[in-house]
Amino acid sequence: MANSTEPQKPQNTKKNKKKGATLDTFYGAKIQNTEQTEDNIKENAPKPSKGNGNSPQTYEEFESEMTKKMEAFWEEKLEIMQKKFTHLQNQFDQTVKENQALKARIRQLEDNDRVKEQESIKQSQNTKKLEENIKYLTDKVIDLENRGRRDNLRIIGLPDKPEINTKLDMVIQDIIKENCPEILEQGGNTATDRAHRTPSTLNPQKTTPRNVIAKFQSYQTKEKILQEARKRQFRYKGMPIRVTQDLASSTLNDRKAWNMIFRKARELGLQPRISYPAKLTIYFQGKVWAFNKIEDSQLFAKKRPELCGKFDTENQRARNT
Repeated sequence: MANSTEPQKPQNTKKNKKKGATLDTFYGAKIQNTEQTEDNIKENAPKPSKGNGNSPQTYEEFESEMTKKMEAFWEEKLEIMQKKFTHLQNQFDQTVKENQALKARIRQLEDNDRVKEQESIKQSQNTKKLEENIKYLTDKVIDLENRGRRDNLRIIGLPDKPEINTKLDMVIQDIIKENCPEILEQGGNTATDRAHRTPSTLNPQKTTPRNVIAKFQSYQTKEKILQEARKRQFRYKGMPIRVTQDLASSTLNDRKAWNMIFRKARELGLQPRISYPAKLTIYFQGKVWAFNKIEDSQLFAKKRPELCGKFDTENQRARNT
């Protein structure tokens, strides 16, 4: 019996290879390793047989077909990657354009801010000039108002009664006769153009009488009466009154601010006087000192041991309250 030998099948030479590592592609796409893909092709390829002459041709066709599929697969992946890259490139270009636009906007804002700052500086300078002009004009108007009142006297403390208010001109003549008759004896012109109360309406909440403003026809006579009023206390029918120069309200307020220091200087024997428009003068250590502001007088007193602490208006107000 003839021993028939069957054609031995080629031994499976499959190698136990570990599964290839995956490659992370754009946006997380996972593609197997090329070696694993080639192994799969070889495993799935038809096994060549010695009795089959078509096997080599079939294997070549299969290998060609798998090569085409691999090429199509990679072309598809490459196309996807190119689309994604193009999308990212467009986003990058858009971001660059926006960044350039923002930089241009920032430069424009900086230029505008610089221009506004320069305009603000100019505006501040103009405002300062306007404030200086306003102050100059205000002082000028106050000075003109004071000079327009140079013939006036202000009588303080005269009783505010109807029988007095209806004949103020005669009351003023009586005051002159009672306090400085020598002016009448010298033939001075004591006539007044007008006299009135100020303010024109009576405030019932105010207990002190309204002041009387008298405009004299003669400036020299007015000055003589004022000099006598500075020497002694004037009276009207035995009641004390005070006669001062009539000035603008702002100047009077500036003079009132000196009242506390004026009284203290008089107590200390410094011979204080209020000069025009609102300047305090004192006689100290054989010299006449003049002060335009309260702060100047306080600084002067602090530097002199004899006066230090005696002209502190804040402490004086605290003690009075």
